[in-house]
Amino acid sequence: MSGAITDVAGLRVGHWTDAAAATGCTVVLPPAGTIGSGEVRGGAPGTRETDLLRPGMLVEDVHAVLLTGGSAFGLAAADGVVSWLEERGIGFDAGVAKVPIVPAAVLFDLGIGVADVRPGPDAGRAACEAASGVVDEGSVGAGTGATVAKIHGPARAVKGGIGTSSAREGGLVVGALVATNAVGEIVDEHGEILAGARAAPEGETSDGPDDEPRPPFPTPATNTVIGVVATNARLSKERAHLLAVASHDGISAAVRPAHTLWDGDTVFVLATGQLDADQMSVERLAERVVAEAIRRSVRAARSLAGVPALGAGVPGDASA
Repeated sequence: MSGAITDVAGLRVGHWTDAAAATGCTVVLPPAGTIGSGEVRGGAPGTRETDLLRPGMLVEDVHAVLLTGGSAFGLAAADGVVSWLEERGIGFDAGVAKVPIVPAAVLFDLGIGVADVRPGPDAGRAACEAASGVVDEGSVGAGTGATVAKIHGPARAVKGGIGTSSAREGGLVVGALVATNAVGEIVDEHGEILAGARAAPEGETSDGPDDEPRPPFPTPATNTVIGVVATNARLSKERAHLLAVASHDGISAAVRPAHTLWDGDTVFVLATGQLDADQMSVERLAERVVAEAIRRSVRAARSLAGVPALGAGVPGDASA
């Protein structure tokens, strides 16, 4: 299992990256006629157009998905994606105009880099212009300012990033693209810590008064795993939603803990409809590729803005 989400024919991915400010955004552009849905978990989401993705809503097609840093400010990048699509005549035909449907989710990266620089419309447009079948991983796009393992606070965080993976069974292809900015630590395929919280800074201890363990203190709304699962399977909107639900099992497999009060974990699904496939097969592959994309996101990340990546003394990293 390796590959990229763009192994699903017709998909393109583009990044906009500001390494100096430690932020960025990523756009996924699907082919025409792609069915979309999604599922949001955790207590601190930042999203756009997710209500429209629920089963029973009028619109089924999705024209792009945006993953972005910048917290709620970063949702402005979707405006650039919408205008880029409109200029190309892509969107839901409302008679008087074609309205692009662009679901989006944000992660909080304001705590590192430059807090008042966030992706905006120009960044969303630039990500569209950069879209191709090649998917860069690590500290790029929406993963630029991502961090993980904040269960003991941001001072002990490890660098997160963005990763991708795909799997095949016969003609069926399922791929994932995930930006990992979790409260939790990242575990490998065997359940061992891959990226764990760093040791307490010198002069501090991990114990509270009377030697009681100090409770976790992540900052609310500063985390989140956001991603896209794509498949060439032919799915109804209802089945696409069930796939989004199942895809969260991949987050649970790679992030401990996941879906916390401080996370806004969000998975979007894109189904291009090229072949029939049974639901259980698609869901099983989705769980695998989401977990693998998360692990690849931290393995490919580089140290940035004072936050170390794997290979820089991070607990659980065999190369440290």
